Amino acid sequence: MFVGSRLSTVLLVLAAMIVLWYVATTITGLVGPARLPQPLEVWQSFVAIATDGYGNGRLHQHVLHSLKLVAMGFTVAVCVGVPLGLWMGHSRRAEALINPTFLLLRPIPPLAWIPLAIVWLGLGDAAKILVIFVAAFVPSVINSYTGVRNIDKPVLEAARMLGIRRFSFVREVLVPGSLPMIFTGLRLSLQASWTTLVAAELIGALYGLGSILNQAAQDIYPAMIMVAMIFVGICGATTTWLLGQVEARAMPWRHERALQ
Repeated sequence: MFVGSRLSTVLLVLAAMIVLWYVATTITGLVGPARLPQPLEVWQSFVAIATDGYGNGRLHQHVLHSLKLVAMGFTVAVCVGVPLGLWMGHSRRAEALINPTFLLLRPIPPLAWIPLAIVWLGLGDAAKILVIFVAAFVPSVINSYTGVRNIDKPVLEAARMLGIRRFSFVREVLVPGSLPMIFTGLRLSLQASWTTLVAAELIGALYGLGSILNQAAQDIYPAMIMVAMIFVGICGATTTWLLGQVEARAMPWRHERALQ
């Protein structure tokens, strides 16, 4: 019931936005085509890139390439960042050892790593994956660390009194107690991955949604820019939804409570 009403609300909002867009650009002409293309122009551009291609490839090639880069950078960041955050949150020694370096690197914007990534790895996909990794790494570490620190102390003390060993302690206490914050970090990491991907693909990319944006800007092609922006939004929303499904399976009790 809740899911159906939420989906209906989303569809109604999208429909209202499209109607306003059509009225402003096509019926009234309040916004000129040089600033915002008409819906029909965007549809024609979508058909053109989907069938004939644009910017070295067709739409599905660009989408799949961007998805691959995000998946690789995000996965590596999560596999490194979550265990590191759990370790820092649980061990004072690990925090004292790692936190100073982490605090030094944390304020550096992910996009600032692009020149260095190009120097290290060239203009290929590896440089873009590195930048995505940096962007996704920080939220996964911070939220995993916070998740451990938010576990109730009586739970940790009870686990120690029961003599739970290290591996079992991590599997049965640390990870379950930190899951809500871990998934919060994963959502932030995924969002950062898509934002950084588009910026990284603006430089030296042959394929990808960011390369479409770059090529369309050079060609002064607003309708194609809109197509790329729409598909960045679709891909980001779809991957976020998939992550939400994983979260619902990992924490079914939280999902059921949200539906009530």
